[in-house]
Parts: sequence; structure tokens; C-alpha cells
Amino acid sequence: MNNEQKLRNGDEVRSESDIIRGDVLESILCHVPLIHLVPVCHVSKSWNRAVFSSLRHSNKRKPWLIVHCQSSRPPHATASAFAYDPRSNLWLRINPNPPVEYVSDLRSSSSTLLYMLSISKFSFSFDPLHMIWHQTDPPTVWRTDPVVAMVGHRHIVIAGGACDFEDDPLSVEIYDLEKRKWETCEPLPITFKHSAASTWLSVAADTKKLYAMEQASGITCSFDPIARIWSGPYDLRRDPNIYFSAIGISRDNLIMVSLLGNSENVEDIRIWELKGESFEFCKEIGVVPKELVDKLTGERACLSSIKIISAYDVLYLYNPEQPGELVVCEIDDRRGIFRWGSLKNAAVNDRSRVAERVVLTCGDVRLGDLGNAMMSGKGSFSIVKDGILR
Repeated sequence: MNNEQKLRNGDEVRSESDIIRGDVLESILCHVPLIHLVPVCHVSKSWNRAVFSSLRHSNKRKPWLIVHCQSSRPPHATASAFAYDPRSNLWLRINPNPPVEYVSDLRSSSSTLLYMLSISKFSFSFDPLHMIWHQTDPPTVWRTDPVVAMVGHRHIVIAGGACDFEDDPLSVEIYDLEKRKWETCEPLPITFKHSAASTWLSVAADTKKLYAMEQASGITCSFDPIARIWSGPYDLRRDPNIYFSAIGISRDNLIMVSLLGNSENVEDIRIWELKGESFEFCKEIGVVPKELVDKLTGERACLSSIKIISAYDVLYLYNPEQPGELVVCEIDDRRGIFRWGSLKNAAVNDRSRVAERVVLTCGDVRLGDLGNAMMSGKGSFSIVKDGILR
């Protein structure tokens, strides 16, 4: 029986590649970029087992950074998309077959949610590579700059941002993914009366709650979409010298990154971990090294705001006005932040890029996600030479 007949019968074909097996093969595969492991899985059954065994025994999984570039002018076409794989320390260009029509500004929220809101529809995507899009009617209140976040796997909360004087600027609506409908609930706390928009608020969400913080004051409230109740306000300003703060989620804990000094003279960038119902347990877990602060301030030597993209034990920090450089930090339960690095944004440094807006998300990209994207024809990937973590 020849090899072709064996393949038709579902038998494994023994080839020269099967000579490398066991611990040696797994050790080699631990150093192979994830994108290259997709075809390796199809070499043979033994190689397939070795791939998944190497992934189980390799270093802990790290979230991918996804960068979407979009023209700010109609028809809002997405010019390009890039992904950074921290396991392999590689940037990839994603060449998608656009699964959705880009009819409005592309926005991100709470690290994992990508969405577009127009007067006629609400489109959103939360899979790691954003190859799957969902569409529904827009919320009942028209909003131009709302706070948007996905809490758990069921609720998308849209709050504030109303542009009509007849609408309540603090109104809140929830889209239930199971019921597939919008529901109105308790509005934002009155403390956000003059700042009920994403321009002024930083948001984060875990599996149970949404957190909204006024970036200038540190005043924070939390929202439970099941109970439909807001809690707070809580004052999270931990130092009187803080002039701007942003929040994110890491290891199911609220993380706050704060700028100290002023926008023309950044004294420090400090990171806190907050726990407890009222955030009564607060621990400073790191200070961004001076040389990395300089990378964030860039050529203008000024830093008026900062954004966080986070998942698991990794935080990506960047200056929204100059997103060409990112600061990466990894967190350990016992040691706090134990690894710092800087990362060039390959999307911004790509000379062929014609987009004017850059939107970032972060997600747990697995081998199956890459395989499904390629097999479905929705995405292909190519390695970018620059943008290496130093």
C-alpha cells in the first residue's frame, strides 16, 4: 500500500519527519512561532500530538495585541490590521476578507471588544482575532461618544455619550446577547453629570462588573448588569500629584495606571492593584522606568493621557496621541511587575499604511483561532520584520 492509499484509509504515513519525535520534537516546537505550528499540526498524528504537548508545557499563555488601522474619512475602510504574538516575539500582518461593512468609526473598549455605532446599526466583535462580527439595531438613545464595555459573555453596556438635549446624558442601556434585545436600566451616577462620555471616562470590565473612572479626578463607580445597580462613588486617587489615570483588568483585579506631575513634566507613571468591594485594598505594584516614560512621551516630550490594553498578566501601555511605541509589563502575584519592555507598533511604523486612526485590542489567540481563520478564508498572515520587543 503506497502513501496515497494510506492517507485515503486514514492511516498515518511514516516519513523522515517522524524520525524526530518525543521530547526532542516537543523541545524544538516550543521555539516555533504559533503561526508556523498550524501547518505542522497536519504533518502527522504524532506531530499533531507533539504540537499540543509543547504548548501545554511551554511558558504561560500571553495575550496577543491586535492593531486595527482605519481611515477617518468615509467610507471608513479598514486599511490594515496587525497582530503581535508575545510568545514568538513577532508582528504579523493580518490580511482579512472584511466580514463587515465599515460604516462608522471603529472603536475599542475594555481591551477585548471592538465595535462600530451608527444611527442605523450597532456592530461588534469580541473573538480574539475579530473575524466574527455581530449586528443589531442601535440603542434607543442616539449617542456619539458613549462608554461601551462587555461584561462577562452576555452583556454589553452602553452608557452616557448622548448628543440630543432631550435625552438623558446619564442614560444606560444593556444589550443582552441571549435575549438579543436592548434594555434600559439605572442611569450613570450623578457624579458623572459633566463627564458622561468616553472622552472623560476610562472603563474596564471583568466577568461580573463594569468599572468607570473619571480620568482627571480618579472618582470611580462600578455597575452590576445582573442586579442593574451602580455602586460608589469611590475616590481612587492615591497621590495628590496624579493628574490623569486609566484603568484595566489583570488577573481579575482592577489595575490603575496614573500619571504624576503634569503633561509637560511627567514625574512618574505608577501602577496600582486594587481589590475589595470598595477598593479598600490598594497596593502599588510598579513604577515605569524613566527610559520607558521617555518612549511614551515621544518627540513632543509631553504626555497628557495614557491608555491600557490588558489581559491575564500582561499590560500594554501607550500614548494615544503617539501610538508608535508601547510599554509592556508582566505581573507576578508575589513579585508585582517583574518584566518591563518596549515595543514598536508595527502598524504605525508601516510605511504603506494609509489609515489615520489606530485602534487596539488584546485577546487570547490560540492555535485553533489561527487555523480557523486560515481554513475559512477569512484571514491570512505574513510576518513583519520590524517592531520587535527589546
